[in-house]
Amino acid sequence: MSATRPRTRTDRRRGVLIAGIAVGAVLLIVAVVAVVIAVLPKPAAAGPAPGATLLVAADTAAAAASDSGSAAAREAAAYLAAQPTAVWLTPEEFGVGEVGPAVTALADEARQQSAILTLVVYGLPERDCGQYSAGGLPPADYPVWTTEIGEALRAASDVHAIVVLEPDSLALAPECGNVDERTAQLRAAIEDLQADGVWIYLDAGHSDWLPVDQMADLLRQAGVQDARGFATNVSNYYDSDAEIDYAHRLADALGGSHAVIDTSRNGAGSDGQWCNPPKRLVGDVGGTFGDDVVDVNLWIKPPGESDGECNGGPAAGQWWPQSAIELTRASLE
Repeated sequence: MSATRPRTRTDRRRGVLIAGIAVGAVLLIVAVVAVVIAVLPKPAAAGPAPGATLLVAADTAAAAASDSGSAAAREAAAYLAAQPTAVWLTPEEFGVGEVGPAVTALADEARQQSAILTLVVYGLPERDCGQYSAGGLPPADYPVWTTEIGEALRAASDVHAIVVLEPDSLALAPECGNVDERTAQLRAAIEDLQADGVWIYLDAGHSDWLPVDQMADLLRQAGVQDARGFATNVSNYYDSDAEIDYAHRLADALGGSHAVIDTSRNGAGSDGQWCNPPKRLVGDVGGTFGDDVVDVNLWIKPPGESDGECNGGPAAGQWWPQSAIELTRASLE
């Protein structure tokens, strides 16, 4: 039987050297993996989906109206105030220097509710071609304003946000004769608003407005490929089946894209009118449905706010108690 040889100083040094080499190799592998992860493109974030929690903002026209007027008006306003509905950012309400803090405050609300923030950016120069929602910013101020919104979204990177960009802007552009100007403004706005966890949808009219091929061409010119997709039926009344079909046909024409659909007032479908048509109803609550193209439905136009001075309504965007009562009559039976 041979005796075990005692370890010498050389053996101990060799062991330390081998251990050091092993540790160094592990650290090198970790460093290489970190570099590879850093340089690889980040996978695209999945979009919003049915069942998602959407922000119910506190400071809305519906919430303010729930404490005044007739019993029916208060009940309708309270019901609408409790539903997740997009918040519209307009320069008339939130100008340059004000819109950033407003977005930050809304992000805080969304954080407290563990909810997705839903915004509508609506401030293009010569907005709505001088119709009921005319207004917007001077051309030089618009990029300042959109950059301020984007900075606030990027600062709240823990909050996911849906951004619907400039309703009616593309669908109206051929009629207004400003396609080149509009598409350039929208491309720049997409760049200004981009942030991790922010899903941007360019407005794409609705199923009974422009032909699919024409709208697809406008969306391409406006940079839809750099956004999440497009929005349909914003502030309109077309039923969900028609809009889902339109979204699929438009996505096919684009070679693939995603959509959100406004269902805030489409519960009774459309009678062909777009401005305060009578006898309409609220539609499916936001976050109810979606598929491989339609990420999710949303309440984008706040029900109860007027489309304009038509069919007895007040100015565009003003609270109209009679409309709120009519839109919710089936929901509150």
